[in-house]
Amino acid sequence: MSKVYLRDMLPADIPAVGEVERRNYAVPWSDGIFNDCLKAGYKGYVLFQNEQLIGYAVLQIGYKESHVLNISIDKASQGKGYARRLLALMETVSIKADAEMMFLEVRPSNPRARALYERNGFNEISVRENYYDTPTGREDAVVMAKTLVA
Repeated sequence: MSKVYLRDMLPADIPAVGEVERRNYAVPWSDGIFNDCLKAGYKGYVLFQNEQLIGYAVLQIGYKESHVLNISIDKASQGKGYARRLLALMETVSIKADAEMMFLEVRPSNPRARALYERNGFNEISVRENYYDTPTGREDAVVMAKTLVA
């Protein structure tokens, strides 16, 4: 039986986080971006199956709101509810920090992620034009938000 567990992201996790990031995205975050997020006090979480890192998330918490900056599950482990588990953790952390709203951006070219967010109570509130880098240019981002209830 496999053991799946979550914990806070540590700087030592960043090389493994970066490997998953590079496998999942054509234009990935650098390890330096993850390091900078932790140094800035953002909340980072890692998800392990047995002793292998299979997912991660980064959350920024501000006054009365939180912002999902990055959430990703390794391609081989997708479709098993792990992203939903990370999202639920970030929502719980946000509520404990007195956040009233939770925001995120998602690529229009990622319908699975968008469907996950919609199933979990997020609604589209706007579009950020040319937000994401792509190998061939730029892609818009759909901005989504969820009202949090303690």
